[in-house]
Amino acid sequence: MSEDEAEILELPLGDWHRALGARMVPFAGYAMPIQYEGIMAEHLWTRESAGLFDVSHMGQLMLAGDGVEEALEALIPADVKGLSEGQMRYSLLLNDAGGILDDLMITKTPMGIYAVVNGAVKWDDIGHLREFLPDEITLNHMEDRALLALQGPKAIEALARVVPGVGRLFFMEAGSFLWGHEPLWISRSGYTGEDGFEISVPAEAVAALADALLAQPEVKPIGLGARDSLRLEAGLPLYGHDLDEATSPIAAGLGFAISKRRRTEGGFPGSEPILQTLKDGASTKRIGFMVDGRQPVREGAPIFSGSTQVGTVTSGGFAPSVQAPIAIGFVATAQSAPGTALEAEVRGKRIGLIVTRMPFVPHNYVRRGAVQ
Repeated sequence: MSEDEAEILELPLGDWHRALGARMVPFAGYAMPIQYEGIMAEHLWTRESAGLFDVSHMGQLMLAGDGVEEALEALIPADVKGLSEGQMRYSLLLNDAGGILDDLMITKTPMGIYAVVNGAVKWDDIGHLREFLPDEITLNHMEDRALLALQGPKAIEALARVVPGVGRLFFMEAGSFLWGHEPLWISRSGYTGEDGFEISVPAEAVAALADALLAQPEVKPIGLGARDSLRLEAGLPLYGHDLDEATSPIAAGLGFAISKRRRTEGGFPGSEPILQTLKDGASTKRIGFMVDGRQPVREGAPIFSGSTQVGTVTSGGFAPSVQAPIAIGFVATAQSAPGTALEAEVRGKRIGLIVTRMPFVPHNYVRRGAVQ
């Protein structure tokens, strides 16, 4: 059964999106806005001002109980025990072969470990966690909460007017705030490469909060289409496309998700092959490409060096900020040096690629201690 034929669920903001003229599409089992005024305009607005995204399809989980940090460390390679309250980490759910089941964000909170997982695989993640976490650890799927993302260089100006005090957060930090009587959990994080925030809010209050944010002159609603082009320019991987159960974190350029202490101690799924690959180097690498001409090169296109296939494109499209097509893919490590000329095959036609460093546009994260 295709997603179009399956039951499509409604998110708390479904009617809100339609009232604003969004074109709705099925995504991750939900009716989601793909665009409002157009992907190009929404993309560029987010790079210049602030875009409001509804990401309520993602799974918000709370793990709690005695020993929750140690229990979670048995499933992911992050230094969970080393987190201080309000600190976030990017991490990975791994299988025993060292492949990636999902990527996720975790944060230490006064209540336990708050985790955000991908919407497309959240039910698999929940089943995996419930199967492998000890019985004394509780897992609360917070279905009564929605999740908004406000992204862009002016996100701080807009959000600080609505929720005073958010400026105390820096990149990868989170904390509790009140909006009127509504409890919010806000992190300074996101998926666009821009400064920005993700805001967990009770589902019954999300429409009012979205209205309050949209009333700020810096803010426009942004759909899934621009969310993908923004993350592509930022060089960020997308689970199910750039990452899957056969992907090594090291080949994917996610070695930073293996915390220093865990590299020494191991003890997470797939630790032996992953730590061996970390030592020996991966045979393939996730890299970026600039594409010759104007025709985008999409996911699945084979990559050639001469007559030899050396890799595959995993994400690709037109980059509005770069004003050119770009792509991400995996190639043999020997072909991964910046400046290497390769070719992709699209409908029988060869298109030139040049290996380039990522991100394609600079990240604009506001880090604690950085000179502003």
